[in-house]
Amino acid sequence: MTSTADLTQGPIRRQIISLALPLLAGNILQQLYNTVDVTIVGRFVGEEAFAAVGVAGSVMNLFLFLITGCCGGVGTLFSQSRGAGDGGAFRREFFLASVFGGGVSLALAALAALTLPVLLAALRTPGEIAVPAAEYLRVIFLGFLPAFAYQLGFAALRSIGNTAAALGFLMASMAANLALDVLFVAGFCWGAAGAAWATVLAQTLAAACCQIYLRRRFPQLVFHRADMGYDPRLLGKIVRYSLVSALHMCSLYIGKLLVQGTVNGLGTEAITAYTAATRVEGFANSFGDSGAASMSVFIGQNTGAGDGGRTRAGFFTGERLLAVLGLAMSALMILGAVPALSAVLPQGGGEAALGEAVGYLRLVACFYLFNFLGSGMVGCFQGRGLVNLPAMGAAGHITLRVALSALLAPRMGLPAVALATGLGWVGVVSCWSVPLRRDLRRAAAKS
Repeated sequence: MTSTADLTQGPIRRQIISLALPLLAGNILQQLYNTVDVTIVGRFVGEEAFAAVGVAGSVMNLFLFLITGCCGGVGTLFSQSRGAGDGGAFRREFFLASVFGGGVSLALAALAALTLPVLLAALRTPGEIAVPAAEYLRVIFLGFLPAFAYQLGFAALRSIGNTAAALGFLMASMAANLALDVLFVAGFCWGAAGAAWATVLAQTLAAACCQIYLRRRFPQLVFHRADMGYDPRLLGKIVRYSLVSALHMCSLYIGKLLVQGTVNGLGTEAITAYTAATRVEGFANSFGDSGAASMSVFIGQNTGAGDGGRTRAGFFTGERLLAVLGLAMSALMILGAVPALSAVLPQGGGEAALGEAVGYLRLVACFYLFNFLGSGMVGCFQGRGLVNLPAMGAAGHITLRVALSALLAPRMGLPAVALATGLGWVGVVSCWSVPLRRDLRRAAAKS
């Protein structure tokens, strides 16, 4: 789907797959994008810097996923306006979201800089890791506004079925990130801060490319002077969707921060193992995340068009595809844990952490069917505009995950975190099933 797509008619399975494939490629590239920093730092700086970037990643994602969540909530409105054929509403939403989200991004950057020492202390970050982690994060905070500009532009493109365009921007950004990583870290010896500068500059490139493409290729989507008005009702809707979606994303990473604190209490070796394992796990999650995003767009357009029967059919088609992917990913992660982790862990000092990382990855892989089914449910809730339910489910999942990790980790070590994560997925899928099926039946009956 290289331009725009009307998802309110046509073969459902093919449309969902066509939406998902570029998203999947982009998510995998994003994981590579994130892994490049930590791997190059581990190779050229050392194990402590490797662990520092891992800890910093949890803090960074807490704020960046607030931004991503805001854009995801606005993307739901974009999709519904596209399905309803209301271009004026789309442009007004784009303008108000740009103003609101830009202000939030700047405020988050300031808040993050002010609370950084407290966050690192709350995570029980060892002293030898805290210094390079802080150096990395102070630079990363400068990139919050470009990150928002890219994510909002991508949300607009995704809502019209154009999931391929952003892939090219991400590829260019990743190439720039890799080149700058080598230059700043290996060449200039800037350490963890050099990797952060590479990331920020590459993000800025992606944001500029995305915004220019939108204005030149789809000027009908971009707001003009006539669309730049204050609409309190629409702004209130944007704020509600954005904040609830951001709360959903944020709660996941608040939980990860709390879990990271538990892991940090196990020592540097456990931190290194967890950092490597979560990098590999991120690639597996890319498949579920892509399926969820494609289902959100498909269901959003059909909800906007008022076609409840097609909405329901799209959900069950997507869930079947995700179930197959979840089982396949479980097998791949169990069988390929050792070579995958060996490629990510730093040379020399990283070997001691391999056993712990393998144990974590193989145990969490046993629950991936529930992870993928839950991702599809989130996509459906978002497309339907029921943004409260994913946020409440994520809060329950995180509560269970954090409590079990803290309780079991002193006796089980890192596998306790994997077990807690998996049981959280089982619980949230079970809780979501009843309200989701009820809503889809009602939607089908109304159409």
